[in-house]
Amino acid sequence: MDWYLQVIKKYTVFSGRASREEFWYFMLINILISIAVGFVDGFMGWRYASGAGFLGGLYSLFIFLPSLAVSVRRLHDIGRCGWWVLIMLVPLLGWIILLVMMAFPSKPNNEYGPQNNHDETAF
Repeated sequence: MDWYLQVIKKYTVFSGRASREEFWYFMLINILISIAVGFVDGFMGWRYASGAGFLGGLYSLFIFLPSLAVSVRRLHDIGRCGWWVLIMLVPLLGWIILLVMMAFPSKPNNEYGPQNNHDETAF
């Protein structure tokens, strides 16, 4: 949960780097929270015809900027420009490419700052 809160604290910080561990733990907790919110929406009958729920919509609005910021910082960690995040706009293929890029190991010190001190061999 610390990884999730660390990303939330850096709500709109697009500079610097995010390790694989920080990115993937944030995404895991984000998915688990989204599933829980979806269950609550369904249980309370707050789902709309589109399938989206009230709480799910609020959570999506809340988490959009932190998700974007941690993705940009993760791209910086592998030595890529943050604008690469826009590749997800390419249907299906863009998401796959971005997913693969997020799994790349960190680059040593680069123009985005020094490498984080997290153990990159854990994954």
